[in-house]
Amino acid sequence: MSTAVLIDGAFFIKRFRAIEPQNAHDARRAAECAHRWACAHLTPRTARRNGGGQEELREHQRVRQERRELYRIFFYDCPPLEKKMHNPISKQAVDFSKSAEATFRLQLHEHLRGMRKVALRLGHLSAYTQWTIKPSKVAELLSGRIQMGDLLPEDVTVDIRQKGVDMRIGVDVSSLAFKKQVDQIVLIAGDADFVPAAKQARREGIDFILDPMWQSIPANLNEHIDGLRSTCPPVRRDRARNGA
Repeated sequence: MSTAVLIDGAFFIKRFRAIEPQNAHDARRAAECAHRWACAHLTPRTARRNGGGQEELREHQRVRQERRELYRIFFYDCPPLEKKMHNPISKQAVDFSKSAEATFRLQLHEHLRGMRKVALRLGHLSAYTQWTIKPSKVAELLSGRIQMGDLLPEDVTVDIRQKGVDMRIGVDVSSLAFKKQVDQIVLIAGDADFVPAAKQARREGIDFILDPMWQSIPANLNEHIDGLRSTCPPVRRDRARNGA
C-alpha cells in the first residue's frame, strides 16, 4: 500500500519561514521544500552504522526495500487577501493584492499545481476581515506604557481567518480511510484540530503519523497518533529565541 501526505499550508509556511527566514517570500523554494520534506516520509529512518563496508551496504539496501509508495501530497491553503482597506491609523488605502504576501501565496499555489502527485486544496477567507492591534502593542496599552494616540500605522494588522481548510482535511482523511486507498497517512500540522479525523482513520486501520515540523505538541496528543516524526531541518536555537 501507499502513503498520503497532508500539509496544513498556513502552518507549513509559518514553520518554513522560521527554518529559512532568508527565503521567506521565495515561493519556488517553499514549494520544493514542501515536496521534499513530504517525500522524506516515504523513506524509513536509517540506523547509525559505524562499521561501514558490507554493513553500510546492507543498511542502504534495507532502506531501498522498505521505501513506501507515494499516493499523493495534499496541500491545504486559501487564496490571499486581495481587497483594498483603509489603515485606521494613517487613513490611507492599502491594496493587499499588491502585497508581497499575496504575490508569494499565488506563486506558491502555481508551483504546487505544476508538481507531480500534488493536489492543491483551497478553502476561502472569512468575509469578516478587520484591522486589529498587534499583540505586543496591546500589552503596552494594557500596562499603560502607551496610549491609543501613540499607535503608529505599522502597529495594526489585518485579522485574516481561513475557512474550509480543516473541513477539507477531515473529508480527505475520511475518504482515504474508508476507500482503503492508503494504509498510512502523514499529517503535517501543529494543532489539535486533526484529532477527530485521526481517530476515525485509526479505527479503519490506518497508520497515522503526525509531523509537527519540530514544534512541541501537548503530551495527550500522542494517544491519538501512531507515530511522531519531523523530516525538515530543526529551527536553530538563536532563531527560536528571537521568536521565529
